[in-house]
Amino acid sequence: MDEKLFKQLSRITDEERNILAGGELDMSVYSGSMPSVVESQKLLTAGKLFTIRPGTRFIAFPKHSHNYVEMIYMCSGSQRHIIGDDTEILLQKGEILLLNQYASHQIDAAGFDDIAINLIVMPQFFNTAIEMIGSDNKISQFLFSGLTGKGQISYMHFGVADVLPVQNLMENLIWSVVNKQPNRRNINQITMGLLFLQLLGCTDHLITGGATTVADTIVMAAMTEIEQNYAKASLAEVAERCHVSAAYVSSTVKSATGKTFKEHLMEKRLSKAALLLKTTALPIGDIIVVVGYENTSYFYRIFTEKYGVSPKTYRKQAKENGK
Repeated sequence: MDEKLFKQLSRITDEERNILAGGELDMSVYSGSMPSVVESQKLLTAGKLFTIRPGTRFIAFPKHSHNYVEMIYMCSGSQRHIIGDDTEILLQKGEILLLNQYASHQIDAAGFDDIAINLIVMPQFFNTAIEMIGSDNKISQFLFSGLTGKGQISYMHFGVADVLPVQNLMENLIWSVVNKQPNRRNINQITMGLLFLQLLGCTDHLITGGATTVADTIVMAAMTEIEQNYAKASLAEVAERCHVSAAYVSSTVKSATGKTFKEHLMEKRLSKAALLLKTTALPIGDIIVVVGYENTSYFYRIFTEKYGVSPKTYRKQAKENGK
């Protein structure tokens, strides 16, 4: 890793100075009403989907989960994690640990040279990456599994210290955030996709945790259908492939995620429409068709409800803001 960047990441923070002076870990920095859940609202600037922060050293971090996806990259030294109740992982320099929203873990106290970088990522940030890598693979299944609260792939441990492209891409992600690179949101989303493409070729370096139930398989099939075929996604086709009724698929998705198949599909179509409005000059009418809608007035209504402005105004604002 670049020496200047590494020095920035290894600096002792105010929080760590307090700990070294005999202070305790202040969980209010991380959590709200539920002390065992680290909240994205505490760590991310409003409206942001992704950031990084060096892991806190010199004190053990108690058992907790997150309401975001956490990616931990070990820049230097090592760090011991206990996932769930009894799965021990010693994360070594150059290795990556991915934890979904429902994985719980605790972390042993780290020394000065044990530099772990925590990437705090909201699920929406991965949309570009999933489009790049497709849905029929372990990484996408891991990301989709975060929508359910049980029986899923809860963590992925990549022992990729010797895979140079992975190391370079991780450094690029970290450098981009630390140095506030212009256009970093789009760059980081694409870089994450490239990183996942590289990791797909490293399954011999991968350890995963969690089991898959029949319900999880159905939810995965539904979410895969939406990701791969959002313009024409069909609940009936998912049901046919899973050999169950459409009503059963619908109730299973709702029970697991809190949202119906239709609601997930609408969110995907609207996010894709918003992206096309920001990044292309396609006429709005064409975008409506591309994302799978035929009723223009209905699209305008649900888009305005979600984003607070009409598609035309959204495009104008995005252009003015340089996004």
